[in-house]
Amino acid sequence: MSDVKLTLNGSPVVGQEGQTILELARQNGIEIPTLCYLRELTPTGCCRICVVEVEGSRTLLGSCYTPIAPSMVIQTHSPKVLAARKTLIELLFASHCGFCMICDKANVCNLRELAAEYDVGLSPYRTRKRFYPIEDNAYIQIDRTKCILCRNCVRACNEIAGNGVLGIAYRGFDSKIVIDNDQPLSAEACRDCDACIKVCPTGSLTKPRKMGEAKTGVSMIIK
Repeated sequence: MSDVKLTLNGSPVVGQEGQTILELARQNGIEIPTLCYLRELTPTGCCRICVVEVEGSRTLLGSCYTPIAPSMVIQTHSPKVLAARKTLIELLFASHCGFCMICDKANVCNLRELAAEYDVGLSPYRTRKRFYPIEDNAYIQIDRTKCILCRNCVRACNEIAGNGVLGIAYRGFDSKIVIDNDQPLSAEACRDCDACIKVCPTGSLTKPRKMGEAKTGVSMIIK
């Protein structure tokens, strides 16, 4: 692969052909936040949290899937970028259930970590919230009320586990993660591979907890 010379946050850098802006930034010690990006999975840019400013571009670009190009001038933390990320987080919380204080994953939730970093409290936007009944079996608990539709679980189910059990159905506000053709969760449909649980950035997918069992959690770092 050939070298690509460009400017990143005011400094000249050299990347490799085929590299994305996100990969280049992390290679140079610059952390760009993400919610839907994982090295092991095909990037989709669903969450848009990783947007950056590229000189000459009409809009902000998702860094996780945008390849670098010669002479690019990129700003990863400009005022415009920071304002956009904060707005995106506020929009996610506008339709999120907001029960962080009683959520098992509250202290290891990537969405809450970003909210703290970008000083997001109560969302200024008002919209309907999605509420769904909790489903579980012996291996997994699904709380779609906490889902932010990042699609990490769908891609992990397809690309890592190779099961193809999870998908996304419907459109707009009614979009949701479904099992097969929107069938109820059963023991046969989803077992203990844990691929989807490991990549969920919120408390939407967890292991069932027995009565009296202490809460445990390991922070999922989206890289």
